[in-house]
Amino acid sequence: MGIYIDKGNEGFRRIRNSEYVDKSGIIAVVNRTLFTEKSFTCVTRCRRFGKSMAAKMLAAYYDRSCDSRPLFADLQIAGDATFEEHLNKYPVIYLDLSAYARTLGKSNIVELMEMDLIADISTAYPDVPAPSGGTLMNYLMRIHAAKGDAFIFIIDEWDSLLRENSERTAIVDSYVNWLRSMFKAVAGVEVFAGVYMTGILPIKKYKTESALNNFLEYSMVKPGRLASFFGFTKEEVQQLAERHGMDFDELEKWYDGYRIGDQTAMFNPNSVMQAIYNGMCTNYWSGTGTFTAVVDYIKMDFEGLKDDIINMIAGERSDVDPTGFLNDISEMHSRDDVLTVLIHTGYLSFDWREKQCYVPNMEVSDELKNAVKDTGWAEVARALDQSSRLLRATVDGNAAVVGQMVDAAHTENTSILSYNDENSMACVLAIAYYSAHGNYIFHREYATGRGYADLVLIPRKNVRKPAIVIELKYGHSADEAIAQMRERRYWEKVSDYSGDILLVGISYDRETKTHQCKIERSTI
Repeated sequence: MGIYIDKGNEGFRRIRNSEYVDKSGIIAVVNRTLFTEKSFTCVTRCRRFGKSMAAKMLAAYYDRSCDSRPLFADLQIAGDATFEEHLNKYPVIYLDLSAYARTLGKSNIVELMEMDLIADISTAYPDVPAPSGGTLMNYLMRIHAAKGDAFIFIIDEWDSLLRENSERTAIVDSYVNWLRSMFKAVAGVEVFAGVYMTGILPIKKYKTESALNNFLEYSMVKPGRLASFFGFTKEEVQQLAERHGMDFDELEKWYDGYRIGDQTAMFNPNSVMQAIYNGMCTNYWSGTGTFTAVVDYIKMDFEGLKDDIINMIAGERSDVDPTGFLNDISEMHSRDDVLTVLIHTGYLSFDWREKQCYVPNMEVSDELKNAVKDTGWAEVARALDQSSRLLRATVDGNAAVVGQMVDAAHTENTSILSYNDENSMACVLAIAYYSAHGNYIFHREYATGRGYADLVLIPRKNVRKPAIVIELKYGHSADEAIAQMRERRYWEKVSDYSGDILLVGISYDRETKTHQCKIERSTI
């Protein structure tokens, strides 16, 4: 067993010894690319979404030095036509780049990495001498010529050198050139049966062209046919919840919401498993290590980025064009670049059909709220912190306190958000009611009765609280708001809820710049 070559299947064996959700179908997709012009694959997704798990699974399946049949016999891949053809048939080189990115602070990282790889591979081929002063690619070509072996090369965290050395352009350029020499050369087609890379960021672009344009790329923006392998599906989480006696609705509230390709309900796999292991749903995102970077990105405030972030925390969506991003965190040139990084790192989800991004779930929303606090946006932070008090006052029917608190939220947030109609009022209100996301599902412009309510808060399943229907009036009275809700029977289509409903009318007087509130309780 080597350090980089012929590592065996111990990594995947440990995974199978734990709770495992079957994602082995990705092997069939990779199998169909081997020994073709499309045998180079790069799959990128955010932290804790199973990148390394997939890499270890592929290594165990292909590795010639072990018998992995028992590990795969009960998995989906075992029923695929390609299963026997490639099982344990190849010399596998497995390289985890994050080990070099984190422990080697030297400028010649790439040279040291090549030396380590050559030294280890030579132990597997003692009768094929390594060339003195030669490159790794030259050595692999010698082995291929002498033995006829074609390698599977798996690189985990391919972009870690770029992310950890973003300010050291010499290291970045050296590494990208090494990748080109390995995988863009004509010889690579013969030497490698297949190459599989994982990472967070897609392959770096120079201007508009990828540095390795011969790779098939699958990302959070363009997952292609691999979308279902990027996270846990709703059905998979339902099965886990039933098996472990967990509340699926709570898991859904905290960790669902990612739209990956046409997969509209994808869960964060690491957070789901953490919740199951610990028996509780809470924020496990803080352990991902990207928080500081996100704060720095938000502070850039390109082209109204601040407004976009706040609006999305409030439940809105933002338009985004991810095509111009150069896949390099050291090169941020626009609002779209920052939003695209937040998509790749999992802080935002991307609806490719609508070309919009949004905050996927409560876990990420909490983390973004913490990031906003660290940006120095004190006025927004105060509104978020006060939101629990506002919700209590609303449920208690204390209209005077609600009016005062909405006044404060308006005064503090108009420096950031425009405030000139019911729509902008609704955005400020959504921020002010932020804490309600824990127990309520928010709807903006919700179809009710014979019209549309500005903001509707419907209790989540198993939450015994009143539904809240809010109508906003800019330049009209709170009484008019209540009258409109009653006249148009706004409560009729809160169809999934049976019980008390609060009709909340909130008005804004443009001359006095104050709000009035009226609250009435109704029962379906």
